[in-house]
Amino acid sequence: MTVLIDSWAWIEYWKGSSYADKAQKHIEAKEEAIISTLNMLEVYYWILQHYDASVAEAKKNTLRKRCFIIPVDEEIAIEAAKIKYSLKLALADSIILATARKIGAKIVTGDPDFRGMREVIYIGD
Repeated sequence: MTVLIDSWAWIEYWKGSSYADKAQKHIEAKEEAIISTLNMLEVYYWILQHYDASVAEAKKNTLRKRCFIIPVDEEIAIEAAKIKYSLKLALADSIILATARKIGAKIVTGDPDFRGMREVIYIGD
């Protein structure tokens, strides 16, 4: 199985929150993992807010080693627009869902906006 490790999971993992163990099971697993370039943006921005550029670069390298990075291409953009229109998700969430669908991946997240979706391994409350 391929998983898309959502920004939510990476951030909880690095924060050491109560969800870190659940995220760790996928982050440190052997299963194929992907992230969207949008996940890269969200995680990098969060790290800059809480640490500094050198930590952000180190964490970016961790993301690159663990995951295949999937750029937002025309196909993902159009699918994301359809998802946003039909499901009324935020733009970023629509892009993540479209990316997962394109690759056939399950999204690992605890973001409540994804709760109950068939494409999701939900690790939140």
